[in-house]
Amino acid sequence: MSFLQYKKNLNPIVALISTLIIMVFGLVMSTKTECSYFLIGTTLWLVLFGCYKQLYKLLIVFILFGGFFAIIAYFTMGRNLSAAISMLNRFGTVFLAIVPSTSIQAVAMTRNLSQIKVPRYITLGMLITMSFIPVLKVEIKRVREAMKTRGAGSLLNPKIFYRAFLIPLVTRIVDISDTLSLSVETRGFTSGKSKYTIYKKETINILDIMYLLGFVVSIVLMVVL
Repeated sequence: MSFLQYKKNLNPIVALISTLIIMVFGLVMSTKTECSYFLIGTTLWLVLFGCYKQLYKLLIVFILFGGFFAIIAYFTMGRNLSAAISMLNRFGTVFLAIVPSTSIQAVAMTRNLSQIKVPRYITLGMLITMSFIPVLKVEIKRVREAMKTRGAGSLLNPKIFYRAFLIPLVTRIVDISDTLSLSVETRGFTSGKSKYTIYKKETINILDIMYLLGFVVSIVLMVVL
């Protein structure tokens, strides 16, 4: 198994821990030069573990939003370059923290949380939420395609946005939420203390450990040096 394919098998708990590490250390150290080095190193580390596609998509958003607010910070703080870099560090931290979580599959996360005996309310909530987001994207795309087919016009028009986009989307969301609820019940998911079994257990392997050690080592080097 190559590192470039490993993101598909990243342990969900490990992915969440790395997200927390990036977020906490990045925001705490955002005003220091070491934070920029940490973020660059984190980017390279995520690329090594196959997250280059997610990084590429977020890079465009980071340049637009991070660059915009960095310019504002630069001029509002009296042409202070340090303020602009700090703002870039904050945005970079948030965007990089998102990347590991994008490798998490809803089913894998549910298995992992069940293994460590997380309350079923939380497990089921995360399963439904993570499963619903991709479905929501598909439904938005379908409603937009239906609008184009009918020649409804631009979403900038409040009447068109409300009647041709918002109402059909809300109706579909309600139907899908009912379907998801029934699906959870028919598959035997309960919120009580009933016993359950896990067909396929999620394990932490050597690559998971190496992945986390990379963050730990980089933080230690930043603090010590």
